[in-house]
Amino acid sequence: MKALLQKHLKNQKGLTLIELLAVVVILGIIAAIAIPSIGAIIDNTRKDAHIANAEQLINSVKTAKATNVGSKADNTYTLGELVEAGLIEDPDMPGNKGKYNQTTSLVKFDKDNKYNVTLIAATGGKTVINNATVEELRGNDRRDKVVLP
Repeated sequence: MKALLQKHLKNQKGLTLIELLAVVVILGIIAAIAIPSIGAIIDNTRKDAHIANAEQLINSVKTAKATNVGSKADNTYTLGELVEAGLIEDPDMPGNKGKYNQTTSLVKFDKDNKYNVTLIAATGGKTVINNATVEELRGNDRRDKVVLP
């Protein structure tokens, strides 16, 4: 029995170069498919985070209106005014991209309580959300309303 086992072990060979190459090619194909998908998931997550920040800004404006904080004749609250009133903490942009501009990021509302949000990056000044309503931000095409900086 021992002789049979030794004979069998002598016939064992390692991987051939072709087998190793086939494994590498298969792993490369899997990586080529997976990496773009992961990138898209990360971008969509960042866009959803911007939308959540915009909705939080709208909720802060609703609180400001209800408590008559800085009654506004122009129906516009800037992010800076809301932070100064203590209604919202200065939100970070997703992905460690800095902060929003406190003077140009704002919420406008009309007499029908329609809220339009504009979020602008503090660094570079790129508009992330441009005058979008909360309904647009919650809709099926909501991610089309967000431009990543």
